Parts: sequence; structure tokens; C-alpha cells
Amino acid sequence: MSYKKAMAIAVSIIEDDAPARKILSGWLSRAPGFRLIGDWGDAESAIPNLLEKKPNVALMDINLPGMSGVEAVKRLKPQLPDTQFVMLTVYEDADHIYNALAAGATGYLLKQTPRDELLSALNDVSQGGSPMTSNIARKVVQSFRVTPPAASPAEDLSAREQEVLDLLARGYLYKEIAERLNISVPTVNTYVRRMYEKLHVRSRAQAVAKYAHFSGGDHRPPAPTPRS
Repeated sequence: MSYKKAMAIAVSIIEDDAPARKILSGWLSRAPGFRLIGDWGDAESAIPNLLEKKPNVALMDINLPGMSGVEAVKRLKPQLPDTQFVMLTVYEDADHIYNALAAGATGYLLKQTPRDELLSALNDVSQGGSPMTSNIARKVVQSFRVTPPAASPAEDLSAREQEVLDLLARGYLYKEIAERLNISVPTVNTYVRRMYEKLHVRSRAQAVAKYAHFSGGDHRPPAPTPRS
């Protein structure tokens, strides 16, 4: 295997619709910078393979036969903390979105997402982003706005950790946070890991969701263009 091939983003697909799975597999097999390492039609057969292959990103359908995609993510995320799970689904309701993010999913995309947008989202999530289809992101923001504030666990964060969390919530990638705060990317990773521990979360999406919940959706400075 060449160095370039080894550095490609390794992706697995879990999708029960065979024609859709074939299309996704074809996209990823031919896309520069990506490496398809497997596709499966149900969670039960995917789980042991994912644990063995440890992909960078797993595209996970929600409505799978047998175990649901959300339950599969909930089981896998503690064992694969470095794998980013992106839900690919037809569901747009708040309950499905919340359950997926709470289980440990990092992104949430609709199945009608065009090829180029899907590949861009997978590249984004591998760099620390939390891609969501634009109307899904809007629903998430709206749900935060109607949630009453409560006692915030973010009070336990240091001033710098709160700065990093604020930038994460505003859509910045790890590299951009490092440049903005004049620190290294490994230092950003350290702050993020500490925040996860203090906030009792396992993913960027969960940390941002908890932050938005306790801040009433107000992230203060203007946000950059949303990453969808």
C-alpha cells in the first residue's frame, strides 16, 4: 500500500438499501483522498468488522433491520473513540436528530445529499468538523433556542477551555482554532479531551449540543459561514 493510499480517509458504509449502498460505495471508491474499507447491510454484521478495521469515518443509516443505527453508534463509540460516525438518513425530526447526536454521532446528513456535498462533509468531519445538512442544522439551532437554561457544567471549564468550546460551537475546525488562539493543534486536542471529560460527552457534536443548551443558544461573537 502506498503512503498516499494509507493517508486517505478510511470510510465504512452501513446501509440496508442495496442500490443506495452501491452508489455510495462507488462514490467513495472513485473519490481521491478516500479509501472504502467495507460496506454492510446491517449493524450486526458491521460491528465486528468496524471494531477490527477502525475506520476514520463510518456512514451509518438510522433505520437498519434488527439493531438500529443509533443503537449501533451507542455501542461502538466507546470502543472506537477516534471513529467519526455520520448518520445518513431520511429522518428530519428533532427526536431522531437528538438521539443520534446523544449516542455519539458527529454528523447528520440526509440521503438526498449530493455527491460533492457528501464527500466535502466526510472530509470536514475527519478534520474535526460536525457536518449537518443545512435544514437539519437549522432544526438543531431552533431546538436550542426553546430549551430553558439550567445550571451549567461549563462553569467547571477553564477560561481557555471555554474559549476553545465557544469556537467549536461556532463551527471552527481544530486547525482554525489553533491559529486563532496561537496554540498548536495537539494543544487544541488536549483542551478538547479535557472538555469531554468535564462535560461527560464523547464527541464534538455532544459537547456543542450541551454548550448550546446551557448558553441558551447565544454564542456571542458572529459565527463564520455554517459548515453543512
